[in-house]
Amino acid sequence: MALTASTTLPYAVGRVTATFIDEDFLRHTSEYVGGTLESFTIDGDVAGAFTTTTVRTLPTTRLPEIARKFVGESLTVTQTEKWDAPTADGSRTSHIALKVSGAPLDVTAVQRLVAEDGNTRVELEGTVSSSVPFLGGKIADAAEPMVGKALKIQAQQAESWLESH
Repeated sequence: MALTASTTLPYAVGRVTATFIDEDFLRHTSEYVGGTLESFTIDGDVAGAFTTTTVRTLPTTRLPEIARKFVGESLTVTQTEKWDAPTADGSRTSHIALKVSGAPLDVTAVQRLVAEDGNTRVELEGTVSSSVPFLGGKIADAAEPMVGKALKIQAQQAESWLESH
C-alpha cells in the first residue's frame, strides 16, 4: 500500500531536523497518542550522516478488532531513520524503517526535509506491507491510514513544539 504525506513548516530545515531527533519531542509525541518512549539513540554526528533508533510502546485501541486479537493491548514499534548529510541548501533526507513486534507489518519510507524560502517542506513517500499469506493486503490496508495519521501528528506536533521552544 502506498503512503504519501506532505506539509510545510514555517521553520528552517536545521530547526525541523533538530526537533525530529529531540528525545523530549519524541517522548511528547509518544505520550500525545497514549504511548511511551522506551528508548532513543543517535549513532553518528548529526552535522553529517547519522542514524536514529526510536522504540515506542503504543496502544492498539484504534486498531480494528481483528488486529487487536493478534497483537493485544499495545505494540512495540522500532523506528530506524538513516539520515543523509545535508545538501548545500540544508535539505535532508531520511530513510525510515518501522518494525512492529508481534505483527507481520513492514513500513519503509523516505522523508525529505526540503528547504524553501526559510520554510521546510516535509515530504514522505513509503509503503506499508505485510508478509501474511492471503491476509497481508488487508492488514496493510488497515495499517496504512494509521501510519499516515502518525506522520501527520508528528508534523503538527513539530510545529507546536517549535512555536513553544
